[in-house]
Amino acid sequence: MKNRYKLAVFFIIVFLIFIFTTILFFNKSKIVQVCFNQNCFYVEVAKTPQEQERGLMFRESLEESKGMLFVFNKEENYIFWMKNTLMPLDIIWLNKNGEVVFIKENAMPCSQICESIDPKKDAIYVLELNSGISNQIKLNIGEKMSIFW
Repeated sequence: MKNRYKLAVFFIIVFLIFIFTTILFFNKSKIVQVCFNQNCFYVEVAKTPQEQERGLMFRESLEESKGMLFVFNKEENYIFWMKNTLMPLDIIWLNKNGEVVFIKENAMPCSQICESIDPKKDAIYVLELNSGISNQIKLNIGEKMSIFW
């Protein structure tokens, strides 16, 4: 009886380890917290080209304290657009030090001909939040973002 119990516990542990590692491996939308002073947001991280290309497309809404953080491999001038994005957003470009270098408030959705948003500034992070948030928290160029991985 003792051996059967030990064997059952062993298989349950192996099964749980398998489930846990599978969830970690296939869970591609990592959530991190980003803050500007006391104003914090839980954001999905888009690191791969596929995640970055999709972004927030086709989503009908976004909770007020949520967003998406695009993390690039190097600091460059990243041009964004709102194709197939269904809600207006504030888009915030940040340099390698986490400092805001450009803010596009109220970027409007589009489906056909879309305006390119060119910050003409180098960034390594781009943060998308609900429209009006940057004004609501009085976000300014030069402010620093903290990321809690």
